[in-house]
Amino acid sequence: MKTFLKIYVLTFVFFSYPFFLPAQSTIPIETKDNALVLQVNAQNNLCFIYYGKKLSNGTEYEQINKEYHQSDYTGLLNSAYTPAGSRNLLEPAISVTHFDGNKSLDLKYVSQEIQTIGDNVKLFTITLKDPVYDFTVRLNYKAYYKENVIEQWSVIRHNEKGDVVLDKCASANLYLRANSYWLRQFHGDWAKEMQPEETMITHGIKTLDTKLGTRPNLFQPPVFMISFNKPATEEEGSVLFCSVEWSGNFRADLELDYQNNLRIIAGINDYASAYVLKAKQDFTTPCFLTVFSDKGKGQASLNLHRWARNYKLVDGNGNRLTLLNNWEATYFDFNEAILKGLFKDARKLGVDLFLLDDGWFANKYPRNDDRAGLGDWQENKTKLPAGIASLIEEATNDSIKFGIWLEPEMVNPKSELYENHPDWVIKQPQRDEYYFRNQLVLDLTNPKVQDFVYAIVDNLLTKNPRLAYIKWDCNAVIYNAYTPTQKNQSNFYIDYVKGLYSVLERIRNKYPILPIMLCSGGGGRLDYGALQYFTEYWPSDNTDPYERIFIQWENSYFYPAIASCNHVTDWGKQPMKFKVDVAMQGKMGFDIVVGKLNEKDFLFCRQAIAEYNTIKQTIWHGDLFRLADPYSRKVASLMYADVSKNTAVMFNYLIDNRYGSSSALPIKLKGLDPRKTYKVTEINLYPGTKSSLQADKTYSGDFLMNIGINPEVRAGRASVVLKIEAV
Repeated sequence: MKTFLKIYVLTFVFFSYPFFLPAQSTIPIETKDNALVLQVNAQNNLCFIYYGKKLSNGTEYEQINKEYHQSDYTGLLNSAYTPAGSRNLLEPAISVTHFDGNKSLDLKYVSQEIQTIGDNVKLFTITLKDPVYDFTVRLNYKAYYKENVIEQWSVIRHNEKGDVVLDKCASANLYLRANSYWLRQFHGDWAKEMQPEETMITHGIKTLDTKLGTRPNLFQPPVFMISFNKPATEEEGSVLFCSVEWSGNFRADLELDYQNNLRIIAGINDYASAYVLKAKQDFTTPCFLTVFSDKGKGQASLNLHRWARNYKLVDGNGNRLTLLNNWEATYFDFNEAILKGLFKDARKLGVDLFLLDDGWFANKYPRNDDRAGLGDWQENKTKLPAGIASLIEEATNDSIKFGIWLEPEMVNPKSELYENHPDWVIKQPQRDEYYFRNQLVLDLTNPKVQDFVYAIVDNLLTKNPRLAYIKWDCNAVIYNAYTPTQKNQSNFYIDYVKGLYSVLERIRNKYPILPIMLCSGGGGRLDYGALQYFTEYWPSDNTDPYERIFIQWENSYFYPAIASCNHVTDWGKQPMKFKVDVAMQGKMGFDIVVGKLNEKDFLFCRQAIAEYNTIKQTIWHGDLFRLADPYSRKVASLMYADVSKNTAVMFNYLIDNRYGSSSALPIKLKGLDPRKTYKVTEINLYPGTKSSLQADKTYSGDFLMNIGINPEVRAGRASVVLKIEAV
């Protein structure tokens, strides 16, 4: 939404018109294949009546509700934005306390406005108003036609005689109808991100939420899927992908009501966050993203990837840098000479960039471990006497770019920043401090702290204009939430995220396409609210390639390959080829001690990077097709195909290591042209090995998609990469 205000208003020509609807009027919000349909009833209530496949005759939408013979004691059961305190009996989307202490709210339809943005996007804004209080809600639905994606959010405003408290204010209030509903949700912890669970939704409320303040996705990511009538597969079934675009405390309530209809109410978590809103000020909720598919999870995922590359990611249709990171090679123990030696290793490997990780800063309390120095962002004079500029110069001489690690939102108690500005730290003034990774969180509700965090990045880039990459980390959660800058502490959690976004907005205004990795001790802050400011993300600190197959598989439903940073490390006991083949499913990097590689491993890594450079555009910008599920098959398989259907890359991995496990059956490909002929070549072969597949064998697209090909995965040949080219 901020992107819309900042970019679209300047870029596209709007065609806008407000209008009023007569009673019993229907508002279809359509994309290429789907429709979200609202209706104004005779009592001027805005109702949610349909979300699914688009009807060919749009006039028939108004008949949908009449086919459901269900009793409603309130008239609000299918409300498009359910208010609390009047006659609603179920979970509300919004509850408020008016200036006079009254907690009742009723919202009636007033008007609608449609804005056409370019040739692919429409924004529907529907205004609702309380007939008693001067209190207004504007519901916004942004429809991306080709991608079948809909974002929705609400803007709340009042003109009452005093402050109004927003006890709860959701971004979205969906009302879905089916015989049954299946929830695929995710949970995790550090190094165990995106663990899936799928269950049938039962009556009552299922809540997905987080209360961590920052690094909020540590235990519960803000993405989930709802399948209708039965669990959707890759190619079959109706499914709705959902995501809260918010980098703080979020909440999604899934309420199966007494009529067997599913209500989804999602947005900011109201935990400790009754927000005080002054008169004549807007409160804008974060976006809630949905994409519906009646052709299974694969189609929903494909549409979401295209949307993310086109509209959300920074430089989503651009390029990315392969890199060598020093973290697992040196940890905190390095100096200029060691780093400059690693530059030469990076050049030998053939990567684009060297990334200097944690430990390069602080002098009074040197950053020699994770217990000190965080917050003191000056070069450590012992380790780097000539400073960052000298390292960039040396890297440039070695024909590679230079990047650096930052954790600008955090502070160690053992630091000059903490000594000089204890009031900048989030902590309760009369309670013992409690640390997460030996650190505390800076108070981004404070404008002075926002300026400080922005200046960390800006000063580095101003002094070092050739600095080519930033890894932005965030390792702590918020304990003892409190800020001295606010009289009302219930605004804190929301204003913290607003402060973070304000800083990131300023950075992006000045450095619009600088590559920045979103890292949070792994995937602890992975959401599209944050990703609109970043080029890529770090899925997990767990880089064991076997575990990464599963983590990357689940993340791939919601986030495109160009955004996923996959590094080859010492984690895991698999051979180097297996590690590299897994890392190729996204933006590949290395975090290894190059000098300790044996001759064949080093040669293979060099060859693999060169090979990767020939296929990375297909991986980054192509369509992803999951071919064999790692949870139910002995082999995991997926492929990326470019939109022209001329080139594809297929990755295959042995999942089951029991005796005799192999790809016994052919694997059917997807996304090809049945009329074209394709050459299939095995690539990324380890030195001294030969492919067991017939070299440059050709097949019709029809054969590959209906019969398939056997990549001959087995013990001793645990990962196989195939390149498919039209001839």
